[in-house]
Amino acid sequence: MLQVHKLTKTYTSGSKSLTVLEDVSFELQPGDSFAIVGPSGSGKTTLLGLCAGLDRATEGSVILNGVKLDDLDEDERARLRSEQVGFVFQNFQLIPTLTALENVMVPLELRGEKGAARKAMELLNRVGLAERHDHYPAQLSGGEQQRVALARAFSNSPKILFADEPTGNLDAETHDVVENLLFELNREAGTTLVLVTHDLELAKKTNRILKLRGGRVVE
Repeated sequence: MLQVHKLTKTYTSGSKSLTVLEDVSFELQPGDSFAIVGPSGSGKTTLLGLCAGLDRATEGSVILNGVKLDDLDEDERARLRSEQVGFVFQNFQLIPTLTALENVMVPLELRGEKGAARKAMELLNRVGLAERHDHYPAQLSGGEQQRVALARAFSNSPKILFADEPTGNLDAETHDVVENLLFELNREAGTTLVLVTHDLELAKKTNRILKLRGGRVVE
């Protein structure tokens, strides 16, 4: 599902260059769950962005479900993401002017799918928020917003889900609810999960853990 080969990312500013990721390689099979851990500044989110085709590597390659991302232009990568990739972010990234239902419908409508409202409602029901479908993000708690974000992430039936600190902004009780939903939805859909987290207990629930320090794989 995902092949990462000798990935390096260097940022250059004037005569100075900063390498934030160096020579990272791994492979994931369909249905794998995989955690990327490490201290702040270790390159976790950079690696996630490269794997999802949100950014280009300086060296190395990423092959997502048989497609080499390096060979695609920006529009082609965006199309691939809309068809095969789901995202969950720490800060929810919901559209504030849309209701919970409309937020979940966005990926479906972008793909021109019929029955978007019905499918979105089924997903909201699955995450326990059907009765709040007409609420706007500002009317929802942090945990509820993240559950809407989870429903949205699975609305396009992604082959792979990238989750960047999905429980980082939640209190302990809400953290557990979102964590359980994340793994349940992932298992039900057979989705490959790539999870960036500071939470080692959360990381241990995945099949494999990649530990980064200073942009390099240390374990």
